[in-house]
Amino acid sequence: MPILIVVEDPKLWPLDVPDTEIVPARKYLTDKRFIEMKRAKVFNLCRTYGYQTTGYYVSLLAAARGHKPLPSVTTIQDLRQSAVLRVVSEDLEYLIQRALAPIHSDRFDLSIYFGRNLAKRYDRLCDALFGYFPAPLLRGEFVKLDDEWHLRSLRPIASKDIPDSHRAFVVAQARRFFARPRISDVERPRYELAILVNPDEIDAPSDEAAIRRFVTAARKLGMRATLIGREDYGHIAEYDALFIRETTAVNHHTYRFASRAAAEGLVVIDDPESIVRCTNKVYQAELFDKHNIPSPKTLIVHRDNAGEVGAQLGYPVVLKRPDSSFSAGVKKANDEAELAALLADFFRTSELVVAQEFMPSTFDWRVGVLDGKPLYVCKYYMARGHWQIQQAKDEKHRVYGKSETLAIADAPPAVVDLGVRAASLIGRGLYGVDIKETPYGLMVMEINDNPSIEAGCEDAVLKEALYAAIMQSFYDRIEQRGNQGPLKS
Repeated sequence: MPILIVVEDPKLWPLDVPDTEIVPARKYLTDKRFIEMKRAKVFNLCRTYGYQTTGYYVSLLAAARGHKPLPSVTTIQDLRQSAVLRVVSEDLEYLIQRALAPIHSDRFDLSIYFGRNLAKRYDRLCDALFGYFPAPLLRGEFVKLDDEWHLRSLRPIASKDIPDSHRAFVVAQARRFFARPRISDVERPRYELAILVNPDEIDAPSDEAAIRRFVTAARKLGMRATLIGREDYGHIAEYDALFIRETTAVNHHTYRFASRAAAEGLVVIDDPESIVRCTNKVYQAELFDKHNIPSPKTLIVHRDNAGEVGAQLGYPVVLKRPDSSFSAGVKKANDEAELAALLADFFRTSELVVAQEFMPSTFDWRVGVLDGKPLYVCKYYMARGHWQIQQAKDEKHRVYGKSETLAIADAPPAVVDLGVRAASLIGRGLYGVDIKETPYGLMVMEINDNPSIEAGCEDAVLKEALYAAIMQSFYDRIEQRGNQGPLKS
């Protein structure tokens, strides 16, 4: 993929970076060669990125052409919003205080060149800021108030603003950043897919074997799948699609990844809307009630109606933290005393708690749905001696019940139909709908936005075809995006 460095006047560009092409900004905007260029990485080093300036249009039209601009328009807009800077300053508070603690003045300017600074002690802070605001050349202004450092501003800088003593370092960092393994035209993938994973996560939705099969399935379609982690936030715009295989939450980096990727025009599973809708049980309770989705009798509990839970739902009663996942944050109260103790604990972190009547069963159905169609069906049995499919022995150890995977044709049609109908209320991404068989009929327990797909379990029937189907969905969405503009899952 060509690497273009776009500047207003190449004569004033002082840096010689191998394997890159220096392009005048006006030429990039108007020359037919760049308009018709299918793919390129565009490093926009114009003097300013203000709205409707030349620098702004370089990034805007690069995105429209299917190029990969750095910075993107999203980053440009984020840098202009003080509210975003405040959030980032809060997120990075510990890192900021630690990095700047030795400084004795009340003001400090930090130069960030491709995520690095001349002083290595600032590299972690520079890398973190570059992750939030991926732009080649940045300068941050920090101020000390009440003995604490705060990020006051972060702005892109032009090449002319690089001090002479920094130029050799900037060239070295540019070369480091642009360095990529050589790929022949024959080997070059059609599309780039990022898979967000956390190798240390205990309850990860996919194990290593499943991730390898996703990578293989992508390769067979001409896509290169690259495993990324939390530290790769600043590189999201370099990909065509993002597949999140970490447990998602709204107040979490997975949501920031999804939001950034969607804003950059990537195909995203899980998309931000699905994360919001699926990770909150209060939302789902309202959704099921409005659309007549059969579900256990539910009460949204707050401090004023906590005394009504037992009378309305009976005992035992199940309590769910609104953003619970993988059975975590789900408790059972067997009597009034247990209920009061559990609610007191839940209310420490949430104003609302979901209470449901207890529906005992030996297993849960899980219907996997992709693009509005059933993909797989599993039966997850309760962990031995426990009322859930998973029992957490401690923070690192889990006990699971056995599982059984069925072909779609062999699963009860009513279960499959209910799963598809419930998932359609969320979107057209990849979902796992949990359903119980009860004396009152089928009941939807919850909809998961990043369902488990592990080797030997969910893929037991379809085998490699399961991974191929999901990668085919990515491929088709990317193709459709190219023909019709950005898509969301």
